[in-house]
Amino acid sequence: MDALTAELIKLKRSLAWPIVIGLPVVLVLAGAATQLADGTTPEDGWDTVWLQSVGFYGLFPLAVGIAVLGSLVWRVEHRGSNWNALMSSPASSLRIVVAKAAVIAGLTALMQIILYLSVLAIGKLAFSLEGMPDSQHLSITALLVVATVPAAVLQSGLSMLMRSFAVPIAVALLASGFSTAALMVAGNAALVSPYGLATRTALLGTGSFVDEGTITGGDVAAILIAAALGTVVLVLCTTAVLEHRDTRV
Repeated sequence: MDALTAELIKLKRSLAWPIVIGLPVVLVLAGAATQLADGTTPEDGWDTVWLQSVGFYGLFPLAVGIAVLGSLVWRVEHRGSNWNALMSSPASSLRIVVAKAAVIAGLTALMQIILYLSVLAIGKLAFSLEGMPDSQHLSITALLVVATVPAAVLQSGLSMLMRSFAVPIAVALLASGFSTAALMVAGNAALVSPYGLATRTALLGTGSFVDEGTITGGDVAAILIAAALGTVVLVLCTTAVLEHRDTRV
């Protein structure tokens, strides 16, 4: 059986789905909670709803969500003799790494789509906003799907190496904090961090924290280049590590 197909089958009973759906929905509701309680309408319409949703989400909940997904996807391999069974399969180390990372990245992508749909739903159903969100918000969602791939690969690698469910999540929480600080000091140079890359993209165009409020072609190009290079480098590094961990005694 193909490595990716096997991973997709495992998702049927995975606990990842509550994270994929619940995390963005809860954060969108939390962002709108004050106005919902006061019965007021967002001052700048869709822009306000979007900022309230992604402003906090991009700082560390996004990274933590990816980390939880990584731990859940790898959890089964750390039980019993499953690791040795995995490594004795016909699939190469590269295929295993790519399959695991692809599943985590795919779940993360769905999380971004659900975030956008949640913003749309809260704006229409709770605030009765006219029209649709600005096309910029949809573009940022698509860009965020790409920009979170390196973080998905990195968290996959950490969860591969660590049997602990919680430690990779703690690493993501701490690293996202350091990366946000690095973004504030070094700007786009901090995009070398997968967590910084995810945060920078989520806050793009919001004018909050690490963002100046304008989206330039240079920013988008930097994000795409960092995402592509980060993904390739992390996949190769994770594969090299896995090649030296054939079995566990």
